[in-house]
Amino acid sequence: MARTNFPVEVLTPEGQVFSDEVEMVSTRTTTGSIGVLANHAPLMAILEPTELRLYKSETDVVRFAQGEGYLQVVDNSALVLVEEAIAPEDIDRSAFESRLKEAQDAVERAEEDSEEHARAKREVKRYEAFLEVDS
Repeated sequence: MARTNFPVEVLTPEGQVFSDEVEMVSTRTTTGSIGVLANHAPLMAILEPTELRLYKSETDVVRFAQGEGYLQVVDNSALVLVEEAIAPEDIDRSAFESRLKEAQDAVERAEEDSEEHARAKREVKRYEAFLEVDS
């Protein structure tokens, strides 16, 4: 069953990585997973690292490893503003595994409840999510 399309734009600090019409956006917010269809109520959400899925149709899905950011839905369009949006084929698995190990080591070294500890935990979460998208 075809759904109504709506425009979606994905932006990173480096620029636009996606701009097209889709049937659905699927991602994860700080409160849980979300799927956005056409004519969704206005929404502003904080995004967590995960796999961003942009459904152009049931069988045509554009995927990205998504970093932290924001999702805005207004006027039947969606804007995804994220630190990173990497296509699965562009993920350098060995580099991300190395960064994950460094982040895990930083968590162990950092003082509990310190900003350094919180930052390292966010990095661990990000690299784990990116590696999951690549698998």
